[in-house]
Amino acid sequence: MRRHPLLLACLATLALAACRNDAQAPAATDAAKPAATPSYAEQHAGDYATVPLKADLSAFDDEGKRMLALLVQASEVMDDLYWQQSWPDKAGLLAKAPDAATKDLLAMNFGPWDRLNEDTPILPGIGPRPVGGVFYPADMTKEEFENADLADKASWYTLLRRDDAGKLVTVPYHQAYAADLARAASLLREAAKHSADKSFAHYLDIRADALLSDDFRPSDMAWMDMKSNPVDIVVGPIETYEDQLFGYKAAYEGLVLIKDQAWSAKLARFAQFLPSLQTGLPVDAKYKAEKPGSAADLNAYAAIYYGGNANVGAKTIAINLPNDEEVQLAKGTRRLQLENVIRAKFDAILVPIANQLIAKDQLGNVTFDAFFEDTMFHEVAHGLGIKHVLDKDGHPGKTTVSDALKEFSSNFEEGKADVLGLYMIDALSQRGELDKSKLMDSYVTFLAGMLRSVRFGASDAHGKANMIRFNFFAERGAFVREADGRYRVDFDKMRDAVNALSAKLLTVQGDGDYAEAKRMTETLGVVKPQLAADLDRLEAAHIPVDVRFEQGLGVLGLEQYAAKAR
Repeated sequence: MRRHPLLLACLATLALAACRNDAQAPAATDAAKPAATPSYAEQHAGDYATVPLKADLSAFDDEGKRMLALLVQASEVMDDLYWQQSWPDKAGLLAKAPDAATKDLLAMNFGPWDRLNEDTPILPGIGPRPVGGVFYPADMTKEEFENADLADKASWYTLLRRDDAGKLVTVPYHQAYAADLARAASLLREAAKHSADKSFAHYLDIRADALLSDDFRPSDMAWMDMKSNPVDIVVGPIETYEDQLFGYKAAYEGLVLIKDQAWSAKLARFAQFLPSLQTGLPVDAKYKAEKPGSAADLNAYAAIYYGGNANVGAKTIAINLPNDEEVQLAKGTRRLQLENVIRAKFDAILVPIANQLIAKDQLGNVTFDAFFEDTMFHEVAHGLGIKHVLDKDGHPGKTTVSDALKEFSSNFEEGKADVLGLYMIDALSQRGELDKSKLMDSYVTFLAGMLRSVRFGASDAHGKANMIRFNFFAERGAFVREADGRYRVDFDKMRDAVNALSAKLLTVQGDGDYAEAKRMTETLGVVKPQLAADLDRLEAAHIPVDVRFEQGLGVLGLEQYAAKAR
């Protein structure tokens, strides 16, 4: 359990009270009142560093600001939708909070489980978080699901329910959440009317259509075709991390982003190297037979709103979308680096962690530029590797990797992206496209990043991926823990470990090897006692685990541009 400075403050207050002079002291006959025990939420209030989500909006005229306000409002609807997918009785849950801190923590987690602390229940009497969430009936078994003759049961956009006879049936998202989706679609269409960029306006219109039909592929294709839009929005059911039973069902989220044109221009050139980097992957040729789409691009943004699933637990600092493998093969993916949030996490979390756990003479290798590069190439690396499981002839078949690996697909994909990101940095450094002298910075900063991400715990796909990688690298000697409790990178062994784990993860994905994915997750995806003790040192130093946001129209100064409630 994490300890929080509030507990020390409470003890200090008691000590001061004991030192009051006799005139202030209670009568000796009065019974001493026991100190109130801080609630779980009070003990964990320091787990988050607060970050205001702002950006320079001076380049936008009134029409542009009206568009931004409408996009924020559409993303706020994703909050309502995600509550329904996490804990449908929001009002009832918040009413059970014994204090303001608990109510706040419940709201941050969209439910009664602490996403930064292994899904620990925040309130007494709450059981473990169901692995299938509310996507499936609570009494449904995996076998029952597998045997159900339902064509769309594995769709990202259906709920499993029981009919009056108790048989499994599917309910499409656009039916289950019709009222809220109509509201979000209306806001997107209104925002489109105020967009000066025609391609973005077109995207908003067909994305609104997608929300009402669950047919997202056309809007994903249009999203990939946009190049000139100064604003972006990621909205809809996107990631499947919430479904820990099969990894099939997507959760609603909304992110509103302002493009940094200067940074994006610097980053754009790296997308051209994807085909040759795919060819050079350290794995047998059959596992890299697919070709990444040529329309992939790479851009930097300032985030101004996180909604729904994007705003729970560990907050994303970069995005690689679309998730649809067919769109990826046809168009590639877009990589969005959220530079203001990357900077916030580097300053408030990564640097303090490094100061506690990285070898003192390697602290100079922990840099923001390396953290940004590690993050950026993680997202680029999602486009590498293989999307379809190999058939009996050794060629990419029809079954997707995500379908084959099921609940392990997300953490294997995140782990693949992490190690292939380092592979890319190394390969581009050898070509002279990156500063070769800075490769050690990437490795040491990457190690500090692992120590940051393993704190997310086993309930988070990124946390699992980091634990697998941390333990694999430790076994290969990529880093050592020295007598003073600090970690030191071994340059050559780190490079070898990156290549070895890259080959392993790509092979498991290409083979669709569910059993091996399960074995690796269960044996390597764990926090061992020594690491747990080191993470306790971070808690004792009161280093936050992640960030929370001050956000919304008020923070952005856009209240006067908002659409009135209907």
